[in-house]
Amino acid sequence: MQKRNLGNSGLEVSAIGLGCMGMSFAYGQPMEKKQAIDLLQKAFVRGVTFFDTAEAYGPFTNEELLGEALAPFRKEVVIATKFGFKDGVPGAGLDSRPENIRAVAEASLKRLKTDTIDLFYQHRVDPKVPIEDVAGTVKDLIKEGKVKYFGLSEAGAQTIRAAHAVQPIAALQSEYSLWWREPEKEIFPVLEELGIGFVPFSPLGRGFLTGKIDEATRFEVGDFRSTLPRFSEDNRKANQNLVELLQRIAVKQTATAAQIALAWLLAQKPWIVPIPGTTKLHRLEENIGSDSITLHPDDLKEINEALTTIEVQGARYPEHLQKVINK
Repeated sequence: MQKRNLGNSGLEVSAIGLGCMGMSFAYGQPMEKKQAIDLLQKAFVRGVTFFDTAEAYGPFTNEELLGEALAPFRKEVVIATKFGFKDGVPGAGLDSRPENIRAVAEASLKRLKTDTIDLFYQHRVDPKVPIEDVAGTVKDLIKEGKVKYFGLSEAGAQTIRAAHAVQPIAALQSEYSLWWREPEKEIFPVLEELGIGFVPFSPLGRGFLTGKIDEATRFEVGDFRSTLPRFSEDNRKANQNLVELLQRIAVKQTATAAQIALAWLLAQKPWIVPIPGTTKLHRLEENIGSDSITLHPDDLKEINEALTTIEVQGARYPEHLQKVINK
């Protein structure tokens, strides 16, 4: 697989990473441990060197899973994890106090079976803690050798600038895909100016852009998509026009809708590294295959022109969750 640099940080990773949350958390029943380890190791064999986790995924079990699975080739991979929730539980609220950041770092190091966290993100901006204090704490952890690079997630432009002035940010991780392009407006110019990489999560619209979800889909118990306005039955039906666009391009490229969605992301900026998640080997291989697809200028023009006429229906989060985004 091709490699990409996350901005000017010097952090080089595979062009397609692997988001590991769904193996343990949020999408129904967790994977059986042996199967998950097998999938993670096969991802590495197929060229993936960038793995994304967080203490909140489980909580804690996803980090433990990666620690065990990636131990045989730890020096050859980049593991990103996150801090920022009370006791690692998103529903318990935010907590980016310096003492909590340090406690999470120590615990994550143990779970990941490593001496250094490659990329340490603030999972969500905590309005009660000055971002300068957060960045300063991670800066100290970097000086101590416990962390290599600092990242933010779903942060706004002002927060990015303030944090970067204290400790250079290697990457911002936020949602970005063909059905959520908000970062293009204010965030991309700041990232380009400051030399910060961008890691889109949910690059396949939480599975919707694969074309495998429609208004008849029934989510299993524990799948949080059932709580998202964008995944209501009516909105799934209304948003099928976006999938149909991808499928038209895919036919011309002898590819899949998912591969076109990822190839479009890769074509936007050379410092973008999407992290699609999956629990299935054939989906992993499909996602990795997008790295070899080059969208022709005519294809990109067709997609971009069509997007100006497509209005995605439904908010991406319920109102009570939306308030902690882009601070």
